[in-house]
Amino acid sequence: MMGAMPSRSQRPFSSIVCATLVALAIGAGSVCAKSAVRAPSPPAFRLKVVRVYPHDVRAFTQGLLLLDGKLYESTGLNGRSSVRRVDLTSGQVEQESRLSVEFFGEGLARVGQRLIQLTWKNHKALVWDVATLKKETEFSYDGEGWGLCFDGRHLVMSDGSDRLTFRNPGSFAKEGEVLVRLAGQPLANLNELECSGTVVYANVWQDNHIARIDAKTGEVTAWIDASGLLDPSEVTGADVLNGIAEMASTGHLLVTGKLWPHVYEVEVLPGAKGEVR
Repeated sequence: MMGAMPSRSQRPFSSIVCATLVALAIGAGSVCAKSAVRAPSPPAFRLKVVRVYPHDVRAFTQGLLLLDGKLYESTGLNGRSSVRRVDLTSGQVEQESRLSVEFFGEGLARVGQRLIQLTWKNHKALVWDVATLKKETEFSYDGEGWGLCFDGRHLVMSDGSDRLTFRNPGSFAKEGEVLVRLAGQPLANLNELECSGTVVYANVWQDNHIARIDAKTGEVTAWIDASGLLDPSEVTGADVLNGIAEMASTGHLLVTGKLWPHVYEVEVLPGAKGEVR
């Protein structure tokens, strides 16, 4: 960001797209410009909570993945950023490596025996050994780093825009990109990512929805309502929804947020907003 822009945790939400207002509102007028032919809205989904796990409320969650029953988490904020291995059931941090104070940790992906961690404005992707959490090397890239996942062939990266960039997992070289569209309109503020085959799940920064994206076309194929997870008493002190990890054994998702007290194991169900528990 140029000029005196607020920090990542403070920036105003201004570009979630008119499509959320235009295409998802029923029978409502819009102040946004409409095209002559409007693309259909994606189907609405909701979450059912299956199980609740403890989460470190000091963790400013930026990236999340599940491997062999353990959570691997990237946390942000300058001076507090880390990469860590966490016992899912207890929430205990088993191992952690701290980033230098100049780094603001972001998205996290696993490629083989390596973890690759983005940084927000440092233009560096840090590479860690998955077993020891010792830094091995780093890659450079232009622009900001937000979310990251690995689809088995490419690293998929977000930068806070409506763009997903595909990168070589060995060199981090850019090998393609796709623009994400919700009901025909750009969906910006794409944040933490989780790859599942040709599907990418994406948090949308400062929004309580998760977008399910066709990575080949960029089309949002499902709009998942993830609101209402926190009890009212837990909202104070918590920041935004952020963090998605797929549980391959069940197809459930693990979701959490920055400074949240819990990680939620959830089932994604058809239907508009409803009871989550």
